[in-house]
Amino acid sequence: MKKVTVIGGGIAGIEAAIFCRKEGFEVELISDRTYLFIYPIAIWIPVSTLSFEEAKMSLSTLAEKHGFSLTVDTVTAIHTDTKTLTLEKGGIRIEEILIIATGSGKMRHPGLEHTLSICGTPEQSLQLKTQIDRLIEKGSGSIAFGFGGNPKDTSAVRGGPGFELFFNLHHKLKKLGIRDRYTMTFFAPMAQPGARMGPKALSMMEHMFEKNNFCTRYGKKIKAFQENGVVFEDDSVLESDLTMFIPAGNGSDMIAKSDLPKNEAGFIRITSTCAVEGVSSWYAIGDAAAIEGPDWRAKQGHIAEVMARITAHNLAIEHHLKQDDPQTYHEHLNILCVMDMGNGAGFVYRDDAKALLIPMPFVGHWMKQLWGHYYKNSKMGRIPRLPGL
Repeated sequence: MKKVTVIGGGIAGIEAAIFCRKEGFEVELISDRTYLFIYPIAIWIPVSTLSFEEAKMSLSTLAEKHGFSLTVDTVTAIHTDTKTLTLEKGGIRIEEILIIATGSGKMRHPGLEHTLSICGTPEQSLQLKTQIDRLIEKGSGSIAFGFGGNPKDTSAVRGGPGFELFFNLHHKLKKLGIRDRYTMTFFAPMAQPGARMGPKALSMMEHMFEKNNFCTRYGKKIKAFQENGVVFEDDSVLESDLTMFIPAGNGSDMIAKSDLPKNEAGFIRITSTCAVEGVSSWYAIGDAAAIEGPDWRAKQGHIAEVMARITAHNLAIEHHLKQDDPQTYHEHLNILCVMDMGNGAGFVYRDDAKALLIPMPFVGHWMKQLWGHYYKNSKMGRIPRLPGL
């Protein structure tokens, strides 16, 4: 039985390990964490409607369920010329068949240590909870949420979770009857953050901001962060007692030091079949890969899973485990999300043909909660998987 090594224990890596096993490969998953963190539902941890443990899944339990092996270690180097990985504890290993699902790095801003990110390390969700609890205990304050951009690769911008947590915090403060004691501002360097979701979604966001007395600071590049706020390119300062900021993605340090083919932003260049350019039987998926396509394309969890399934399929063909036509990720590119607001949600969908926004008061929040239960139970095989989810 041929062996596939998957590096990265996130949404992309887990899907790749599961589907490579389905295709008949022996699979080893290498992760620097012992658990899968479900980022799409982590927005509720800081506002105390979900516990940290509820957003985790044990990798060893998943490995046992699906029949792959787990190695908890950190990959420190990759070399295509020798087809080797260097592990912090495990040393140098030759890997003939490899799937890279290690995620992205983060663009660095001066003073970034004064911020917390809902898309950062899992522990930052708990740190955000602590800061929010302290701010509520204080009884008033200024709150600034935002995200950054990467002009070298616009697919690496992730603003949705920032908006979701912003809306959920507003809902929490409103339920407590103290929303009017807080100034809430959203900031971003682009003139119209959220525009990639389509004009209807953008219009709804503008209406929500106006209705709920949110402030905005758009269209100014971020110069630096400081302990009490955000400094912009014109030296204006947005004062803040709590700053949540999601930096745009770029190639991780480990990928940057490798001889892997990379685009200008440092992501791994791949073919339409997810194969690493010029390296046989090596593939890259999810946030680590350079995704080509329309200007509105975005790196999302469901795209990472599609890439994982396509990779397993194409590897099975490449190594003569089945006969079929190779698949590409391009035809699956779309934006799909349920943007939770604490007391409802908006269903957003965009592809080349259409851009939809469907408001879902009350039921939308329940649907996103149900998705979290569906994700965990379907991954464990307790309930059947639904097509496209």
